[in-house]
Amino acid sequence: MLLQKYSHIFVFIAVILLPGFSAIGQVVYSTKYSSDANVKVYVTKYKSDADLVVYKTQYKSDADGNNGIWYFTEYQSDAKKKIYFTDYKSDAQLVIYFTEYKSDAGWQNKSRQQHMY
Repeated sequence: MLLQKYSHIFVFIAVILLPGFSAIGQVVYSTKYSSDANVKVYVTKYKSDADLVVYKTQYKSDADGNNGIWYFTEYQSDAKKKIYFTDYKSDAQLVIYFTEYKSDAGWQNKSRQQHMY
């Protein structure tokens, strides 16, 4: 009885909150043009130079939170962030290093973290 009385509230909460939870992960799309990007990224050869150590996952479900685990999507509409890879560190808002190990992923310079929210 109580559940029936408040079922509209539960539906409202689900409609509002659930889409936000699905967009939490770092699902990224690589753009061809810097003007299309949310964030300009430079890839460094040295982990010590990076703001963020990134692990590229093959599974969208692994890309949770702002922790450096990225899933690259083929579709711009699926992405939480659109990034542009720049050839020059001075043009970048974020410097990343790609790692082969998921356990290495994470922020080294937390002052740059806001670029991926």
